[in-house]
Amino acid sequence: MSTAILTGPPVAGSPLEADLRTLGFDVRIADDAASAAELVAAVPAQERVAVVDPRFVGHLHALRLALTDPRFPAAAVPGALTAQPEARAALARAVGRIPVGAGTAHLTDVLTDTLTESLDREVSGLHRVELGSLVATVALTPAQREDAREAVAAVDDEAVRLRTAVKSRDGFFTTYCISPYSRYLARWCARRGLTPNQVTTASLLTALIAAGCAATGTRGGFVAAGLLLLFSFVLDCTDGQLARYSLQYSTMGAWLDATFDRAKEYAYYAGLALGAARAGDDVWALALGAMVLQTCRHVVDFSFNEANHDATANTSPTAALSDRLDSVGWTVWVRRMIVLPIGERWAMIAVLTALTTPRIVFYALLIGCALAACYTTAGRVLRSLTRRARRTDRAAQALADLADSGPLAELIAGRGRGRGRTGSFLAPVMAFLSAAVLLVWVIFQDDPMSWLTVGVAVCSALLAGAAVARPLKGALDWLVPPFFRAGEYVTILVLAARADVPGALPAAFGLVAAVAYHHYDTVYRIRGGTGAPPRWLVRATGGHEGRILVITVLAAALSPEGFTIALTALAVVLALLVLIESIRFWVSSQAPAVHDEGEPA
Repeated sequence: MSTAILTGPPVAGSPLEADLRTLGFDVRIADDAASAAELVAAVPAQERVAVVDPRFVGHLHALRLALTDPRFPAAAVPGALTAQPEARAALARAVGRIPVGAGTAHLTDVLTDTLTESLDREVSGLHRVELGSLVATVALTPAQREDAREAVAAVDDEAVRLRTAVKSRDGFFTTYCISPYSRYLARWCARRGLTPNQVTTASLLTALIAAGCAATGTRGGFVAAGLLLLFSFVLDCTDGQLARYSLQYSTMGAWLDATFDRAKEYAYYAGLALGAARAGDDVWALALGAMVLQTCRHVVDFSFNEANHDATANTSPTAALSDRLDSVGWTVWVRRMIVLPIGERWAMIAVLTALTTPRIVFYALLIGCALAACYTTAGRVLRSLTRRARRTDRAAQALADLADSGPLAELIAGRGRGRGRTGSFLAPVMAFLSAAVLLVWVIFQDDPMSWLTVGVAVCSALLAGAAVARPLKGALDWLVPPFFRAGEYVTILVLAARADVPGALPAAFGLVAAVAYHHYDTVYRIRGGTGAPPRWLVRATGGHEGRILVITVLAAALSPEGFTIALTALAVVLALLVLIESIRFWVSSQAPAVHDEGEPA
């Protein structure tokens, strides 16, 4: 139970007390600032405290946003504020500093506003709620109260709550084909006490069942798989809308939502490949290629955003053109659809699964994702070359963490410190050569399963170390992590395909999935502000160059059948290692509450 303190006697006829109890608050009355300070001190330290002016007039949802959102240590709207345990000390100090006696009426007449200003100076995380069309005010006279009540009656509180449950920026398919009804499903779930995590889990289970249906290899199974994949996406939209509708944000929910999307999509790829195999068509290489391409696309997005989101002088003619295009409504939707976001992508996969074959699904997916990757990467390269951004040390560290360099690259980088100029194109060129040298060799060499390939892998590691020897602050240094990902993933794909034995490509699929999870986990930790996974984990997994070296040694030393077994064992070991550490982190107290925002009211 949380506690709400009214800073004076309740106003006759006001629903405020009932609204506060609806939101789960135990209501107490303070006669003045001194008694308010005593009440704040009396509430247990682990509880949330709200201070509300009894003359408050506004929507229930305005109070809900200000007093119950778990993401912020302190939040406020006119006439109401709240402090979670981490901001309780600041609130107690603010209340204790309120003077009493003659000449203090300007401070105590609207006590909540005075406390909000004090907290704003002391609590860096104070959140002032964007009300939009919602009403929240302190009515000091009967006339003001009447006007405020009319303003409240003119806006449908529940309609605003439903609208703001939907993300403000989403794809065309999601916006027009899913969200118009999934928001009502979210409300239905909220009224029955379901949590976002339960809906997220239901979405995962539905997608896994869809993958199982696809694995049957029958037309009926493919049709069922397509329908279930679409329903899984509906649930995937619903969980976030439920979280925003009921303000049920949690660290665990953020982690589940972020990781389950990838697990669902890649499990479905595996289901399609199994189903095709039942019909005598081996498409494992296509399935793995689709996973590699999709993951590399995401790494491009993550690296570019991390490199630029806090950069100074971060403008360019290309960005200005994009901003001007945003004013032309239809171009916004075209550009959102070109990048093939998850809604459009899953809809395409579902329809093609039901109507065609897995091979056609993967061809369409590879072509669509390749075009999207070319479009987004080219645009970001142009932006980077035409802007004069100065990147921060934080951005350079984030890119270094995303590079996932292991002990070997660290050793090489340490020997190369001071060589090359920070901000030049040396880093992306070295990273590109690191990937290109290895890929050209394994793709075009007659027998890549040889010790010569190990030597090429060593050369690739030397180039990778040179790429990260200086802080990654150059205009195109955000390309370093994507080059490394492409080099590692495609090398695994090609070596497994060239082994030409049953089971090699499925084993490679599992290995890339385990490594990709590690890379996604790194991204979400950085986004949450807690930094990359611990160095011991990165070293234990070998870093990208260490894993490549191990895989090439296994390919050279073992028979194709032995190589397949080794890939399977490596996939299991890496999956257990990264999953155990990831789960330990995300359920711990230091895990960040990563979340996205709904549309402003």
